[in-house]
Amino acid sequence: MAVVALRDVEDGDLDALFEQMRDPESVRMAAFTARDPNDRDAFDAHIARLRSDPELTFLAVTRDGQLVGTVGRFEIEGDTEITYWINRSVWGQGIAGQALALLLERTTVRPIHARAASDNAGSLRVLQRAGFVITGTDIGYANARQAEIEETILRLD
Repeated sequence: MAVVALRDVEDGDLDALFEQMRDPESVRMAAFTARDPNDRDAFDAHIARLRSDPELTFLAVTRDGQLVGTVGRFEIEGDTEITYWINRSVWGQGIAGQALALLLERTTVRPIHARAASDNAGSLRVLQRAGFVITGTDIGYANARQAEIEETILRLD
């Protein structure tokens, strides 16, 4: 079985993360993404902010030592939320669930909130397997789809 681990994001990860986070199918599924996923300057500025903010967690996800994505925790309007991005080449292998479990072990604050595009069945499944419960839906503008779409809101107590 593959070993999934979390570590700090390193400078050497940035090219691979940029490629992962601009994969067209991944971007479509995530829906709520950067305005232009191909804008490297905006990506670098965003990642620099994430890495330098002591109030949030932004970690690399590895499988058998190889970078396969990111996972993070942040505060928004007083709520703790989680997020993750897993390379499409390893979808369906349980990596997102393992990475999320590792992040949740490090995060003692509860409740924790999460959001996913309502048609992103894979992500919703990962969150529900981790114990998140659907609490509602919202409509938001999804850059990746250039439209307002429904997103599912979840909570872990």
